[in-house]
Amino acid sequence: MSFKGFKKSIVRAPQNFRQKLNMGEVTHDPVYEDAERRFKEIEIETKKLNDESKKYFKAISGMLDDQIDFSKAIEEIYKPISGKLSDPNAAVPEDNPDGIQAAEQYRALVSELKDELKPDLELIEKRVVEPAQELLQVINGIRKMATKREHKQVDLDRHKRTYKKFEEKKERTPKDEEKMYNAEAEVDVAQQEYDYYNDLLKNELPVLFQMQSDFIKPLFTSFYYMQLNIFYTLYTKTQEMKIPYFDLDSDILEAYNLKKGDIEERTDAIGITHFKVGYAKSKVGKLHAARTASPGYQSPQATYQSPQATYQSPTEYKSAYQDQGYQPQQASYQSPPPPAYVNTPPATAPEVCIALYDYTAQAQGDLSFPAGATIEIINKDDPGWWMGKYNGVTGLFPSNYIKT
Repeated sequence: MSFKGFKKSIVRAPQNFRQKLNMGEVTHDPVYEDAERRFKEIEIETKKLNDESKKYFKAISGMLDDQIDFSKAIEEIYKPISGKLSDPNAAVPEDNPDGIQAAEQYRALVSELKDELKPDLELIEKRVVEPAQELLQVINGIRKMATKREHKQVDLDRHKRTYKKFEEKKERTPKDEEKMYNAEAEVDVAQQEYDYYNDLLKNELPVLFQMQSDFIKPLFTSFYYMQLNIFYTLYTKTQEMKIPYFDLDSDILEAYNLKKGDIEERTDAIGITHFKVGYAKSKVGKLHAARTASPGYQSPQATYQSPQATYQSPTEYKSAYQDQGYQPQQASYQSPPPPAYVNTPPATAPEVCIALYDYTAQAQGDLSFPAGATIEIINKDDPGWWMGKYNGVTGLFPSNYIKT
């Protein structure tokens, strides 16, 4: 909005407020008001056609792209976990070749369907979207003209109110007479401007209504048949789908339950599927208890005897060295006997396991390790999370990530 338009909006603000509250005299034209109502309907209908045709065009294209991405995701799910195995030759095949092949065939089918529907989607763009946008530009121009007419109506009512105020004044001064004369002149100018825009719209809007009958209705009809053709192509193409992996004759729910089997129960039996953030505190507590109880953390001082008892008194070595003039040297020491250690039974070899996959700590107290790492097992009380030691670090790790 320009500065001039801003000033006019401030001047018109009181009159706009009065009109909203139905205060004072307001100029009405029933013929124009009826045309304005019909024009609003055309405006809303055209905008809806433009928006919905765009949404439909994007929805069909997006749906096909999503189906292609979906097949890629399913293919990845059917493949085994892509962790680094310590021994690739010992890997157990866990993939689903039939499912992977079905995903590839389905992706090829959707890609072919996308190419086949491309001309129909482009036809919607040319025959519906672009004409609707052109009509919207025409409607926006008419809307600006209608807004201009509303402004002229406000100006006319505002000047009429000023003129009426001076006209109804019983005792007018010469200055009041001058103001009334100026207000009358402004009323005449405002009336002429208002009549120009009002008559123009009353004469031109019926032409637009005829265009609406000749233009928008055929657009809706074309859009309907284009959608019908797209849905028919989608139906026939998917109906002809010959992928043995899919059983299209059985009930979809029964086929799903049959293929699912007991996978839910088997999944619930895996401890890692029930992992909770709050469980990390109990894991840290177990880690602290294991470190306290582990023999590797005992103080080494208790395993040695005091070495002072192994030395003899130096006074026993006073001899001929002093008689021959030698200065007394430090007393020689006998070789001390080996320190006495606490007798312990021979330790058994610790239990170890091999990591099948990489694991990164998820909470404090977890043990991180790469695939192929050798982990010393400390505690296996919890079937889902074991206590282990790797590279001098002790922590908890999921038991289904290793093999013993």
